[in-house]
Order: sequence, then structure tokens, then C-alpha cells
Amino acid sequence: MSSLLCSAKGCRASATWAHLWNNPSLHDPQRRKVWLACDDHRTSLGDFLSVRGFLVETVPADAIPATAG
Repeated sequence: MSSLLCSAKGCRASATWAHLWNNPSLHDPQRRKVWLACDDHRTSLGDFLSVRGFLVETVPADAIPATAG
């Protein structure tokens, strides 16, 4: 899992979480984009997506659905 890095700007930590999100004005409802997060950035990245109404769910990084991306 060390090849999965946190998506936070400037962070190079290993990702342990995956935020699955969708921008309803751009994407089909079934589409899931992925932002990876380390433990330190899980909340801030999730909050950023959630405030905008984009966050669909958060899962462990090793449980990202094959259809996400």
C-alpha cells in the first residue's frame, strides 16, 4: 500500500483512507472519483468535499472499489 500517497497538497505520507466523491454538475451519478488521505488529512480533505456536496463515502484505502477512479 506504500504506493498510495495522500492527495493533500505537499503531503507524501502513505494513504490509509479513500474519499469517494462525485461532482453532480460534471459527473454521472454513478461515477466515483478518488482522493486518497493519510490519517492526518482524512478530516480536512473529507470536510472540503463534504461542504461542496461532493463526498459520497470514505473507505479504507485498501477497499477502493474497482470502478472508482
